[in-house]
Amino acid sequence: MNGGRVLRNAVAGQRRDVGLGALLGMGHQAGEALVPVLIGVIIDQAVADGGGGDAADLLRWLAVLAVVYLALSFSFRYGARAAERAAERAAHALRLELVGRVLHPRGGAEEGRLPGALTSTATEDARRVGAVNLAIGLGVAALTGLLAGAAMLLRISPTLGLLVLLGTAALLYLGHLLGKPLERRSATEQERAAHASGVAADLVSGLRVLKGIGAVPAAITRYRHTSRASLDATLRAARAEAWQRGMTTGLTGVFIAVLALLGGRLAMSGDISLGELVSAVGLALFLLGPLETLSYVNAELAQGRASAARIAEVLAAPGAPAPGTDAAAGPRLSGIGLAAVPGEVLGIAVTDSAYAARLLRGLARDAEAAPDAGVLVAAHDADLFAGTVLENVAAGAADGADLTPALAAAAVDDPHAPVGERGRFLSGGQRQRAALARALAADPPTLVLHDPTTAVDAVTEARIAAGLREARRGRTTILVTTSPTLLSAADRVALIDGGRIVDTAPHAELAERHAAYREAVLT
Repeated sequence: MNGGRVLRNAVAGQRRDVGLGALLGMGHQAGEALVPVLIGVIIDQAVADGGGGDAADLLRWLAVLAVVYLALSFSFRYGARAAERAAERAAHALRLELVGRVLHPRGGAEEGRLPGALTSTATEDARRVGAVNLAIGLGVAALTGLLAGAAMLLRISPTLGLLVLLGTAALLYLGHLLGKPLERRSATEQERAAHASGVAADLVSGLRVLKGIGAVPAAITRYRHTSRASLDATLRAARAEAWQRGMTTGLTGVFIAVLALLGGRLAMSGDISLGELVSAVGLALFLLGPLETLSYVNAELAQGRASAARIAEVLAAPGAPAPGTDAAAGPRLSGIGLAAVPGEVLGIAVTDSAYAARLLRGLARDAEAAPDAGVLVAAHDADLFAGTVLENVAAGAADGADLTPALAAAAVDDPHAPVGERGRFLSGGQRQRAALARALAADPPTLVLHDPTTAVDAVTEARIAAGLREARRGRTTILVTTSPTLLSAADRVALIDGGRIVDTAPHAELAERHAAYREAVLT
C-alpha cells in the first residue's frame, strides 16, 4: 500500500458526501458569481438613463437578487456540512484501520515506532488525510466559481474572459509548484513531531525508574534535543506554508489588479456599459475568493499526501508469520516439536533470552489469532490499571468468581492496596504478584507464564511455586523461566539451546546431564 492508495480509499469511502458537498459548493460559487452580474443589470436597466428606470423593473431584479442570495446561502450551509462530514468520517475510518492494524494478532506495526509516534499517526495524520475530502469539495467549487466568473466576463467582454481563463491556469500551475516544498517539509514536521511525542510518552511511563537510577537530567536533555528538532521542523514547514500562501496571494492580487485596470479602460472607451463595468469589477473582487481557496486546497493536498504516506507505512508494515510458518529472519524456533500434556506443568528453560522473547511473542500472537484455543500468555511485565490490586485481579476473572485461590497462589498479602496508574504505587514484586493473580483468576485451559517471579524474594517465590501447582490442578501450565524454584515444581522441563529442544526431563535430571542448563538456571 502507498500514500496514493490511502488517499484514494479515503475519498472513495466518502464519495457520496464528497459529491454532495462539491455539488452544493458549485451552486454556491455560481450564485456568488451571479450576484455582481445582477447588480450590473439592475444599474443598467433600472437606475441608469438619468434615474428614469422603471420601479417595477427595479423591484423585480431586486427580488431575483434576493432569491439568488437565499439559494447560495442554502448551498453553502449544507455543502459545508456534507464536506465536513466526509472529512471527519474519513479520518475516523482511518483511525479505526490504524488501530486495527496495530492491534492485529500478527503485530508488526509497532516495530521501530514509539507508541507516541503511532498515536500521532492515528490522530494528526488521519485528520490531515480526512481533510482532503473537504479540500476536494472546496477545490471543485472554486474551479466552478472561476469558470462561471470567466463565462460571465466573456459575455461582458471576450478580452476579460480570456484573461481570466489564461490567468487562472497560470496561477494553478504556480500554486502546484509552490506546494512542493511544503509537502516535503510537512512530512518531516510530522515525523519529528511523532518522534517527540513518543519520547515524551516513554519518559512519563518510565519516570519512576529514571528517578531511581538518577537519570532524570540525561532524560531531560534528550527530550530537549528531540523537542528542539521537532520545533525546527515545524518552523520550516510553517515558513514553507507562509511562503506558498504569500506568493499565491501576491500573484492573485496582481492578477485581479490587471483585470480591474483592463475593465476600466474598456468602460472609458465605451466598449462596455457602466453596469457592465460594475459587474466586471465585482467579478474581479469575487475571483479573489476562489483563487485564495485554491491556494488553501494546494496546501491541504500537499500535507494530505505527506500524511497519507506515513499512514501507508504503518498499514503496510509486515506482520509476524502465521502459526506454523517460518520467519524469514531472526532466531528460528520453528520445528521444535514441543507439545504440553493436558493438565501438566511444563517448564521451558531457554539459554538465550532473545530466543525466549521470540518464543513468547510467537505464543502470544498464536493465542490472539486463535482465541477459541483457550490459551492465555501472561508476560512478566504486564500492565496494571489504576484502582486496587483486587480490582485488577477481578478484571481477568469471570463474574462472581472466587478470587481467593488466585490471590493466595500469587502470594498477594494486601489485595486492597492501591495500584496507581501503570502500577506506580507498587514495588516490582507487588506488581508481578498482582499480574500473576490476575492471570490465575482468568483460569484459562492453558496458561503461559513468563518469568513471573523475577522481582520477588526467595521465600515468596517458593510460596508461589507451591501455590501454582495447586491453583492450576487439572489445567495446563507452561512456565518460560530460568528460575530453579519454579522449574523444580514443573512435571518436566524442556531445555532449548540454539533454537531447538536439546532434552526434556525433570529439573534435577537436566541439571545433572547438561552444562548449558546448569549455566542458564543455576548460575
